[in-house]
Amino acid sequence: MSDAPAAERQATHEQERTSVFIIRQAKVEDVPTLVKLAKMVLFINLPADREVIHQKIVRSRECFIRAAGGKPEARGNGKAAGGPGRGRAGSPKQGGVSEFAKHGEFFMFALEDTETGACLGTSQIVGHMGGPGNPNFTLKLRKKDFFSESLQTGTSHVVARLHADESGPTEIGGLILQPASRGHKLGRLLSLIRFHWIALHRESFADRIIAEMMGPVTADGHSVLWDNLGRRFIPLSYSEADKHCQRSREFISALLPKEDIYLSLLPPEARDVVGKVGEETVPARRMLEKLGFEYKDEVDAFDGGPVLSAKTDSVSVVKGTSTAELGEPGAAARHLGFVSLLRENGEFAAVQTEFGLDGKGRVSVGAAVMDELKWERGMRVGVTALEKLAGGAKRSAAKARA
Repeated sequence: MSDAPAAERQATHEQERTSVFIIRQAKVEDVPTLVKLAKMVLFINLPADREVIHQKIVRSRECFIRAAGGKPEARGNGKAAGGPGRGRAGSPKQGGVSEFAKHGEFFMFALEDTETGACLGTSQIVGHMGGPGNPNFTLKLRKKDFFSESLQTGTSHVVARLHADESGPTEIGGLILQPASRGHKLGRLLSLIRFHWIALHRESFADRIIAEMMGPVTADGHSVLWDNLGRRFIPLSYSEADKHCQRSREFISALLPKEDIYLSLLPPEARDVVGKVGEETVPARRMLEKLGFEYKDEVDAFDGGPVLSAKTDSVSVVKGTSTAELGEPGAAARHLGFVSLLRENGEFAAVQTEFGLDGKGRVSVGAAVMDELKWERGMRVGVTALEKLAGGAKRSAAKARA
């Protein structure tokens, strides 16, 4: 028998291996890379603080283990992870950790290039952002109309009022990608994997998801809205105030006014950023809006970035996700999307790939993927077909599996 077919299969196998990316849970080994990424941009969900990032990863690891049905090991030093996310819940730090962080589920993902082992980016989910007695603070906007009978003329003004949300919505955030990896749809996959995970563990998440989009911030860490509004009441710089939120958020309700704030009293440059995002965040906002997220005149209390929200079960990726048994590798591929596996020890791995479904509903993926991830027939996997979701993934992207 000729060796040519076997050689061709081996060559194809090796070619596929060079282009496999996986999304997995963040690991402690990722800390140095994530610290470097955090230093490239002002991004409070990923502060350039080694200890904070380490605590978040440890906290995430515990939550992945629980999701797999395991019990995280107790840490003898009594320290727990710092509060995840950028949302500003209201309880103070107690015993080294806010009550929000102690009880809220938190998942931190990482994108890995399996050829080099490099961590290329990360994204996060906070299961419940605050809750009863522990509100998440935003600014609600509304228009007020005035009319003078004697002058026969009127004016309209937009006012902002501090809003304390105790409903505990799920929050997505913390998405950052290495600059060299941008423009290759990898950031899109880091975003979508969060909804895939939410669907597979629906009971851990709220019926509403929010995304607090970062407003325009200068390279040296200034927010024009904060400098003209927040700092008038809170004697901290924008970055100092946001950093303090990692420890306590009580100062927000204590120092910001509860009455209507007339935005017309602010300088034009401050008014102009309300409800807008920075240039680098525009693609992320568009993607979420395609998924069904909406802006409803609610903004971040610090930088004025828009708060987008959606009903969890209406998000297309959540609706399009299910579980199935893993079958034999190599069946005819008919779909492009996520296939993921959560092991009993809390190790999670997801790959974007072409996959097929047999008559019994079993999922088949390529042998290279099976080998790379050490998956075996009979394992239970999560599945999301992305061709018709999130703006229509293209099959040409299948070779860059993430």
